[in-house]
Amino acid sequence: MNVVKKEMIALLALLVFLVSTITAPAAHAVSTSSSFILLYIDKSEAFVNQEQIHLESPSTIIDGSTFVPAKFLGDTLGFQVEWNDLSRTIQMAPPGYNIVLDSDHKTVTTNGVDVPFNSVAAIVNGKLLVKLTWLADYMGAKYTYNSELRRVEIVHFKAPEGIYIDQDSNSRPVAKFATAKPTYRLGEPVKYLDLSYDPDAEGIVSFDWTGKQEAYFKAGQYPVTLTVKDGHGHVSKLFKSFVNVVNEPYLSEVEYPIYMKPVGGFIKTNWTTIWSHFNELPMLPKDVKEVQGRTLLVSDSPEEFTSSGILYQDNINGKARLYADHINGTQKKMTFAIFATNNTDKPITIKTTNKGEVYPSVYANLIGSEASVDFLLNNVYTEEMTVLPHASYVYAKLPEFYPGQGVNLFYDVETNGELQMSFIATEKMLTPTTVKELPLLSFNGHVRGTFPVSEIEWKIDATSFTKASVLTIGDNKTDPFVKGYDVMRKQVVENGGNYGVVYKIHADKPRKMAVMIMARGGVFKGPFKINGEIIPVPYSGVITAFDGLEVLARTTGTEDALDIEFTPPAGSAFPIDLIFYPLEDKK
Repeated sequence: MNVVKKEMIALLALLVFLVSTITAPAAHAVSTSSSFILLYIDKSEAFVNQEQIHLESPSTIIDGSTFVPAKFLGDTLGFQVEWNDLSRTIQMAPPGYNIVLDSDHKTVTTNGVDVPFNSVAAIVNGKLLVKLTWLADYMGAKYTYNSELRRVEIVHFKAPEGIYIDQDSNSRPVAKFATAKPTYRLGEPVKYLDLSYDPDAEGIVSFDWTGKQEAYFKAGQYPVTLTVKDGHGHVSKLFKSFVNVVNEPYLSEVEYPIYMKPVGGFIKTNWTTIWSHFNELPMLPKDVKEVQGRTLLVSDSPEEFTSSGILYQDNINGKARLYADHINGTQKKMTFAIFATNNTDKPITIKTTNKGEVYPSVYANLIGSEASVDFLLNNVYTEEMTVLPHASYVYAKLPEFYPGQGVNLFYDVETNGELQMSFIATEKMLTPTTVKELPLLSFNGHVRGTFPVSEIEWKIDATSFTKASVLTIGDNKTDPFVKGYDVMRKQVVENGGNYGVVYKIHADKPRKMAVMIMARGGVFKGPFKINGEIIPVPYSGVITAFDGLEVLARTTGTEDALDIEFTPPAGSAFPIDLIFYPLEDKK
């Protein structure tokens, strides 16, 4: 009864295997393995899992029994078959057995038990053949002989390797994964389903993948492997599967990150891609409005001062923005401050409504970016100071800064009368007479002056454009620099880079699209405010000209509006491009 039961189980396993070879998809996991072997009597051709093999020594019939090549079966079924030159014996090592075949002494020893050599083995043309019925018992293989085709059919299921480690009283974890779909298109995101587990329920602490990609851009079958490690440091057996990619387009290699990178993600690229896809793009139509009503005082020259003095000085009345960017070029510890002087006969109040400050630092890009973040957050301030008639008060004072350090600041203020604002740097203690005692410092090429415009509004049409389009900031062509007047030099000037100016870009009902930034003028680091949220560019470090693109925003096509706020950060180079890239629905 047990024999019949074993035959039925083996036959069922063979049928399952044969059906799986016909119906299984091309990409399935390679984990525990089965082998289906076809050997033809007295013919050198053989097949292993549909792969044709050429044998040096074919199977044959000896005294009515089938003998098969030992080395071939050992290699195929995963056990060792080796010639020992010293003992002139052949050693075979199926799982759990040590078999020594000694043709000189005509014995075969299995785990210490001898049988006659000729009863289970033969040497034919210098090659070892073994009796199929004898070897199959050790391997747990099922075999049949097809007399019509003179063919031996062998099915072997490799016993899974145990995962329990006796000396640790602990199990190895099991690595396993699958893909959510049997096939993927070119550039289609691959979804990997992690099926790994730890039998001891301790959890898996690390995953080691090879070949794993988010997407593939050429058709083919791609191997992916996974091993995992548990908390005891035990490593799983390697698990291998395949990703099948068919020759059907989904996303190109250029499009993929534009669709898939998260907002704030950086798309590293190269000159070829830039010039072929993002150079000389059409301009996105815009209506421009220079908003007046808040005077902008810019103090950026001498940007690197080498002595104490007044960096810039002019009067304000009503709404104003004070902007300064300076570096300590002396060899001394210096103080930077802004004085408010009331030259009238009545008290005047100055109220702070917004500000962006940063502690002194040697990193020019950092201070420019941090001050811009602080300012664009647009926190609510209610600080007030009343300056008495003919008095001079310190409106703002930054911590002392050392040689080589820089400062950057914004202050939005409102006054109820005229005040003279003086940006000063000094090594001495600040007093009410400091402004009168300091000289006016000379202009050295950077921006300095008073400008009637501190805000620029761009209303753009982003509802139905179909090709990648661009808005350029800071090129002095499509985005002209604001003109003003340097009262210390008494001449008309322009705000090169539009530093201290806030851009407000508005689009009603934008289409589905991605908005990206690309630096063109050099090193860039600074924030954008997108629909009220600050997006740093980049999240760490800096980006350089044509180095790549950062995703600032992605719309779905259902939003009522898109609002972008930006102010050129000190220490960054211009121009920069805002690229608007139309996105299509992908199924």
